[in-house]
Amino acid sequence: MADAGDVRRLALALPEVEEIPSEGFDFRVRGKGFVWSYPERNPGQRRVIRTDVAVLYVGDEAEKQALLLGEPELFFTTTGYEGFPLVMLWLDKVGVERLDELIGDAHRMRSEG
Repeated sequence: MADAGDVRRLALALPEVEEIPSEGFDFRVRGKGFVWSYPERNPGQRRVIRTDVAVLYVGDEAEKQALLLGEPELFFTTTGYEGFPLVMLWLDKVGVERLDELIGDAHRMRSEG
């Protein structure tokens, strides 16, 4: 299963990637975020950076819904991400090969868009 170190290694292997200083991980291509650690916010509490959960750019609402419905054991969302083409991914439940594919897709969509 994957972890934050895998995210960092896979993201930095892609062209034009910049790592933004963060409590967790935060990667951008051409100034646009494509994968970062989940900033969990609970009412009345400080924000907690979750390095066990990656936020991924997925391009559009249709892809977001396909991932959420097709693989609910891997992907989830929160009300804070409603209307945005983003999903959250449990890193400890995804294999490194699949993570590589997901990060590559997110990078490609952000670098083309």
